[in-house]
Amino acid sequence: MQLEIQKSTFRKLLLLGFSLVLGVLLTLPANAAQYKISLLTCDPGDELYSTFGHTAVRILELESGQDLVFNYGTFDFNTPFFYIKFMRRTLDYQLSLTTTENFLREYNYFKRNVREQELNLSPEQSQKIVAFLQTNYQPENRKYRYDFFFDNCTTRITDMMETVLGQSLKWNYPTENESKTFRNLIDEYVYTLPWSDLGIDLALGAVIDREATEAEKAFLPDYLEAAFESATIIGDGPERPLVSQNNMIYDFPETKGEGINLINPYVIFWAFAILVGILTFIGFKKKRLFKGFDITFFTVLGLLGILIIFLWFFTAHSQTKNNWNLFWAFPGHLYIAYLLFRKPNKAILRTLLLAAMILADIALIVWILGFQSFHPSILPLLLIIILRTNFLYYNLDRFNISNNRT
Repeated sequence: MQLEIQKSTFRKLLLLGFSLVLGVLLTLPANAAQYKISLLTCDPGDELYSTFGHTAVRILELESGQDLVFNYGTFDFNTPFFYIKFMRRTLDYQLSLTTTENFLREYNYFKRNVREQELNLSPEQSQKIVAFLQTNYQPENRKYRYDFFFDNCTTRITDMMETVLGQSLKWNYPTENESKTFRNLIDEYVYTLPWSDLGIDLALGAVIDREATEAEKAFLPDYLEAAFESATIIGDGPERPLVSQNNMIYDFPETKGEGINLINPYVIFWAFAILVGILTFIGFKKKRLFKGFDITFFTVLGLLGILIIFLWFFTAHSQTKNNWNLFWAFPGHLYIAYLLFRKPNKAILRTLLLAAMILADIALIVWILGFQSFHPSILPLLLIIILRTNFLYYNLDRFNISNNRT
C-alpha cells in the first residue's frame, strides 16, 4: 500500500513538473523566441480510427530546445456516455499538447511512417502561429465539435494557416486533378478493409456523393501534405515555397499483404444469395415457404433500417442525412417478420411484400442513376429481397402458411 502511494506521488510530481515546463512555454510572449514550425503527416494505421492518417503541428523553440506537438485529434475516453456521444456526434475533440518524443512513440511502436514539412515562415509569421496555438490551447478554447469532413485534426490546421497568414498564403491547387466525391476519397483508404468500407457506406448518405473541391479534399492528411507542398507565400518579398525542407522521420518497410481474405462481404453475401436461391427453388418444389428464414432476414433488415433512421434524424452528423439505403433496409420489414411469425392477415402481408419489392427496385434505380453510391456487396441482398418478396407474394395462397413454420 505504501509502495502504491509512493508511486502515485511520484507520478503526480512528474506530471506537475511536465506541466510547469509546458506552462513556461505557453506563457512566453510570442515575440520572445524564435521557432521552427513543421507540419507532421502520419501514415494510416491498421485500426479503423487510424485508417485515414493523422496531422499535427510541431513547434521547436530554437533557443531552449523545447520540442512540442500540438494535436487537434484527441478526445477523452472517460467522457460520460462516450459511445453514445460518439455515435450522435456530440463528443468534443480537443487540442492537446505533448512533447515530440511522446507523440512519435506511438507511431514508432505501430511502424507507421511520419513525414515532416518544415515551413518557410518569417519570424513574425512563426510567432503569430505560436500565439494562435497558445490561445487555442487555453481551457476555454481547446475543445471543439468534431466533423469528419469539415472540422477535424487536419482542417483545423488549414484554418490556422489561413487565419494567421491571410492573403499571404497562396494555395496552388492543381487544375487537372481527377474529380472525386467524398465517398471516392474515403474508398481510397478503406478498400483493403471491406467490412469497414461496407459499414461506412451503410451509415453515410447521398450527401457525400457530391464532388469535393481541391480545398475540401484536404480534410485528409495526405491531401493537406500535398497542398502544403505546392503552396507559396507572397506579399513580404519574392514569392517563396511554403515548405522549406522535407524530412522523413520514420520510414518503415512496407509489410506484405495477407493475400485474399475470403471472409469479406462480397464472398459472404453472394454465397448467401446462392443458398437462398436454392432454398427458394426447393420451397417451390415442395410447396414450403421456409418462413423461419424470412422472419430472420426481414428482422435484420428492419433493425438496420432503424439504425439508418437514428443516424439520419437523431444525430448531429451531417453526412448521415439522405441515406437511401433506407429503401431496401426499411424499418417496415419488421412488420413483415411479425406477420409471418403469427397467423397473418394475408391482405396486409401481401401489400407489405409488394411495397418491399417496389422499394428494393427503387433502391436499384437510385444506385444506377447515381443518386447515391451503394456498397457493391449489397447487390446480392437486393436480389434476395426481390426474390423472396416475389416468392411469398405469389405463394401465400398456394401454400398453407399456417403449416409452414420453417
